[in-house]
Amino acid sequence: MNKIQEMGSVLTNNGKHKIHCLTIIGQIEGHYVLPSQNKTTKYEHIIPQLVAIEEEPEIEGLLILLNTVGGDVEAGLALAELFAGMKKPTVSLVLGGGHSIGVPLAVAAQKSFIAPSATMTIHPVRMNGLTLGVPQTFEYFQKMQQRITTFVSKHSKMNPERFYQLAMNTEELVMDVGTVLDGPDAVKEGLIDGLGSLSDALECLYEMIDNNKKDHGHAEHTEGQPSVEEKAAMKSNHADTKKKTKKRTTKK
Repeated sequence: MNKIQEMGSVLTNNGKHKIHCLTIIGQIEGHYVLPSQNKTTKYEHIIPQLVAIEEEPEIEGLLILLNTVGGDVEAGLALAELFAGMKKPTVSLVLGGGHSIGVPLAVAAQKSFIAPSATMTIHPVRMNGLTLGVPQTFEYFQKMQQRITTFVSKHSKMNPERFYQLAMNTEELVMDVGTVLDGPDAVKEGLIDGLGSLSDALECLYEMIDNNKKDHGHAEHTEGQPSVEEKAAMKSNHADTKKKTKKRTTKK
């Protein structure tokens, strides 16, 4: 219980497989500390956990639960890259909302789900505070937006042009630029793999773990065994040796 309160994560032992449940809640905190009244997910807490999960042999899979408004772009992308780089089975589930930089986090898992009532907001990069009104500032924004667009299109079925079109939509939000997708629309657009809730995400994760075990078991079984070509060569060499031995016996 203490671990849930402090880190927003828990290791489950009573299910079909031993999995780690990680929550991305509230605002993703980056290089600057947010006000104390904000619900935050601190990336310096999540990164070591992901390394430990990947290295722990007893943990068989990772379930990521998301209900986030977004936050620091670079911190969010750092976490998303770590999710995408894990070899263990990973499944994400968007509950409530997966907005802004929460979009790359949702699609970074090997399989993604979204609750029917959940929403995801796609919008361009923005910055709070003092900025310089020079062309280089806007070029930097464009490059940062391109990083997000490339990552999302690489890890989902949505192409970059469609993602950019939704991000730059000016006809939906009154005081902002972008698009809000509900669960069915997110799946229809190819951003998320499927509609579902906790049981669907767990069932999918268990199935991925089972398949992973089968593949790993097959690899261990075949490791050290000669290939078809090697067997054919061995058989041919054995036949040649047998012929030579027979010839020598005949000469005698």
